[in-house]
Formats: sequence, C-alpha cells, structure tokens
Amino acid sequence: MSSNAILTVCDLKTSFKVKRAGRKYRVQAVDGVSLSLAEGEVLGIVGESGCGKTTVGRSIVRLVQPDSGAIDFKGTNVIEAGGASLRDLRLNIRMVFQDPYASLNPRRSIGDSVAEAGDINGVFKSRAERNASIARTLTAVGLDPSFAARYPHELSGGQRQRAGIARAILPRPAVIIADEPVSALDVSVQAQVLNLMMDLREELKLSMLFISHDLGVIGQISDRVAVMYMGRVVELADTRTILDRPLHPYTRALMAAVPKPDPSKRIAGAIETGEPPSQFDRPSGCTYAARCPLLSSRCRAEVPELRVIGADNRIVACHNV
Repeated sequence: MSSNAILTVCDLKTSFKVKRAGRKYRVQAVDGVSLSLAEGEVLGIVGESGCGKTTVGRSIVRLVQPDSGAIDFKGTNVIEAGGASLRDLRLNIRMVFQDPYASLNPRRSIGDSVAEAGDINGVFKSRAERNASIARTLTAVGLDPSFAARYPHELSGGQRQRAGIARAILPRPAVIIADEPVSALDVSVQAQVLNLMMDLREELKLSMLFISHDLGVIGQISDRVAVMYMGRVVELADTRTILDRPLHPYTRALMAAVPKPDPSKRIAGAIETGEPPSQFDRPSGCTYAARCPLLSSRCRAEVPELRVIGADNRIVACHNV
C-alpha cells in the first residue's frame, strides 16, 4: 500500500444473493481485493464485464454493503460509518455513473440534480449561493449555466455525462469513482469527456478510481492499473509497465484484443479460449486456468496469491510468470 494513500481497500469481499432455477445462491462478486489510492493519483481498474470492478466502486461508497474487509478514507473506517459520518464520506467520495441518462432523475432539472448533494447536506447558505455554485460547476464542465433549467431529455449523451460529472464535483470531493464514464458515448465524445476529467483532476486536485473494460481508455488517464478477473486483482502496476510488458496471461489477452495499426506489434502467445467459468460453480485453484495458455497442474489445485515481481514493484497473481 502507498504511504501517502488517501484511500485504502484491504481484502474486500462483497457477494450477492441470487435465485436461479428455484435455488438460492450466493455469488462472490468481489473476492479479496486490496488497493490503495494516493493523493492526486488516477488508479484504473480494468476487466471484462462481470469481473467485479463496478462492485468494488459501489462497495467503497456503500451503495452495496461489503461482507468483510476494510476500507479506510483518511483514517475513517468506511464500512462502519453511519449517519452524519457516512453522509460526510459521500460528500468526499463521489461517483460518476456509466449511463448518464439513467443516473439523472428525468423529473428534476439539471440544476436541481447538480445541487442535490449540497441540498441534502445543507451546504448552501442561501438561494443565491446555491445558484452561483450550480452556475460555476456547470461552467467548469463545459456547459452554459442556462443548462440548469433544462431536463435530461433535452441534453445529448455527452452533455448529460458532463452534468453527471458536475453533480459529482459540486461538493469539492477528494475522490471521484468513475464507473465506465465514457462507454455509453460516441468515440468523438469519449475523447472530450476524458479530456475534461483529466483537466478537472489537475484543477481540483482530485484522486480518482477510473473503472473501464477498455485498456485503451485506461491507458490515457491512469497512473497505475489494476487488472481484475472473476472478483480478484490478477495484476497491478504502473500504466506504462502494464501496456508495454503485461505479464499475467489474462492481461496479455486483454492487450492482444486492443487493435494495433502495426500487426507485428501484437502480443504473441496471448491466446484466450472459451468463456469465464460460471459464478455459480467456481473452480478450485486459479479461476483463469481453463482459458490460460500457461496452464499447469498446480493451477487447477492452488489459488495463486499476489506477489511482487521485478524491480518495478509489479504485483501479479500467477504461478507461471
């Protein structure tokens, strides 16, 4: 863990009760994740759909309740926080959601949605201060203050996501958790929103967890990258290290899936077959074993633990690298 960490997550586990074919199951969405986020850092969390990355973000802000583990924000135990303490945490740790239309109340004006956290927590001393704060925040995300009177259906997808970002930053939080914030947008709009988030990071001195399934997007904005598979972190390193020399076979497969203009630069040996195992019947040993080109008998019997490899402090969970 980083010595200047503003947020630390240790051995986080979160599961959900699911009913299937008349039987009740408990699905382990997050299975022992440990992360740290330094002040001013952007930590990318990447993995395919269903790997648990969104649940990590939602667990940190307590939109879902973790089963066990520890989450520490500036010395405060997030998991045990309640009442005023939890409200204060949610002012300091804010989320930007994937679908900007679903996350904005269609019956509330953009201004009311942006000011929601301030209204709930009594941040504004007067109506004039509230209006000025809304106008200032909308301007910061590239929207005209007149957008405060509009409703979500009157905005484009990119404008709605900017409004969602405005709602997140209005209370001046320390940490932003961005959950697939550009995946629902056109490619040209994605670039604009990514540039906006990078600018806000510098202007507001934000720390950020940036969640995505797209390594290309993660590579543009993140300082470090945590790669997740089936609820666990399988590799964690500086972004350049991950992009230039991925070690875990799953990371290599993700990198191989990113289109390359020069075919000679494709990653050799990163062959992935089949689908992830069912969450209802998780295999013993390494959950990636059935898809892995480095498969050995140890992989099926023993769960690989995260270990430091090399002088660059890369952390990898694999028996064979």
